[in-house]
Amino acid sequence: MKNRGSLMSSFDKPLTKPSRVRRRRRRYQDRDAFGRFAESTARFMGSPRFILYMTVFVIMWISANVILLSFGPKFAWDPYPFILLNLAFSTQASYSAPLILLAQNRQDDRDRVTAEQDRQRSERSLADTEYLTRQVAGLRNAIGEVATRSFVRSELRAALEEMDRGSEERLAEREARIAQLQTELERLRAVHATESSTGEAAS
Repeated sequence: MKNRGSLMSSFDKPLTKPSRVRRRRRRYQDRDAFGRFAESTARFMGSPRFILYMTVFVIMWISANVILLSFGPKFAWDPYPFILLNLAFSTQASYSAPLILLAQNRQDDRDRVTAEQDRQRSERSLADTEYLTRQVAGLRNAIGEVATRSFVRSELRAALEEMDRGSEERLAEREARIAQLQTELERLRAVHATESSTGEAAS
């Protein structure tokens, strides 16, 4: 019973994601953040503003060292040939080159995904076009077997004429039947009048 209770209590605990999945997600987020930083850095280094800032910085660095060197060698922190400035440029170049390559790789990955999506979209468009072409061809074949508007009009006109002829024939038959009934009625009236006159004469 105690083991069953401990088992049920373990089932009641909420499920937690493994630490390996969390570490992998955190690593992916860190990599994506560093990739965005590399792209922003490469984008800034390829702008005219960066060139202007670097030019102003170099001019101020050299001017300050030349002016301070005139007061004494101990006042200039980087006298000619500006070894510290060259070292800074070398460090900057050693870091900027991998950042630019990383940004280019990310851009290549995006271009590859975009090209794949364009290819899939083109394949779907081609399939839709072929489907519509087959449908249009089927409709054209079906239209050849369907009655045209003039044919339908001629058939309706013939049906109306036939109905008119049928109605005229029925009217003629009705008039003949009426005339026949009137003749029979007159004959019966004549017979009745003859019988009545004969009866009166006999009485």
